[in-house]
Amino acid sequence: MASEIRLTRLAECAGCGAKVGAGVLAQLLEGLPTHTDPRLLVGYDKSDDASVYQISEELALCQTVDFFPPIVDDPFQFGQIAAANALSDVYAMGGEPKLALNLLCVSPEMDDAAVRAVLRGGYDKVYEAGAIITGGHSIRDREPKYGLAVTGFVHPAKVLRNDRARVGDVLILTKPLGVGVAVTAAKAGLADEALVRQVTAQMAFLNKAARDVMVRFPVGSCTDVTGFGFLGHALEMARGGEAAVVVESAKIPLLPGVLALAEMGLLPEGMYRNRRFAEGHTHVADGVSLAMQDLLYDPQTSGGLLMAVSEKDAPALLRALRDELPCAEAVGYVVEKRDGAYLMVT
Repeated sequence: MASEIRLTRLAECAGCGAKVGAGVLAQLLEGLPTHTDPRLLVGYDKSDDASVYQISEELALCQTVDFFPPIVDDPFQFGQIAAANALSDVYAMGGEPKLALNLLCVSPEMDDAAVRAVLRGGYDKVYEAGAIITGGHSIRDREPKYGLAVTGFVHPAKVLRNDRARVGDVLILTKPLGVGVAVTAAKAGLADEALVRQVTAQMAFLNKAARDVMVRFPVGSCTDVTGFGFLGHALEMARGGEAAVVVESAKIPLLPGVLALAEMGLLPEGMYRNRRFAEGHTHVADGVSLAMQDLLYDPQTSGGLLMAVSEKDAPALLRALRDELPCAEAVGYVVEKRDGAYLMVT
């Protein structure tokens, strides 16, 4: 019965495209009371991927939570993708996931087999990450949703922040863009089977290998590219360092065929929210097509890591990443901010 359920038909939004827009989120959080603690190295006021709390001189806890409505119809694959996406925030901080708690909203349209398949998918990815699911919480909801609260370990001196990009750094991306466009096309029946298989496998692919390579190099800043799109997350990196990011659009890895699909107007709603958030801080050179710009704003679900590393160390890091992730690519660099723009797309 689980295989017959079309989960995506039970949800208004899909995957990370369901995120509250970055601009709206900032307004909602503005003015909320914040309490300080000298051991809290990273809190929600920093707009980073996870919080970090120091336990000892050599150990800090890295905590995050992420859940969303179905982005694929198969319940097991949905569980895998949602878990991989939640685990990614710990990897982006340079940490290792250790414990996880299930967050599950069960639709009355789902039978027991479908619910168990979602949970099995989550367990599958958490086990692959070397972590343990220790419990969780479930409620009934009109729309199904699934994700994890994840706790990881990281050395306090080796925490990677998303706001530490520095002038002269090279930006490296580890997964192709175009997830939101591909999923939108799939829903409309306009994506070929090869693309559907590839985007599903990519979303379920852990950022563990990328993280394990990354921590062997002096990477200065890192984030994972998810619901705010490539330019939304690059903007957070640039703002933190009071610098500007130059995005070389011709070097951006894309899922096969998504540029043509974007040209057809098969764009997720989240793309428009991301554009409204980042467009005012972005200068786009003549010759960069509208479809390419749309893909840079496209919300990604379980996207790759975006790393900022010195120009000296970038070639060695890129070679090491490509041994594990052939699609890894240097996609831009960091310069001094000028003319008020944090992002420059060439």
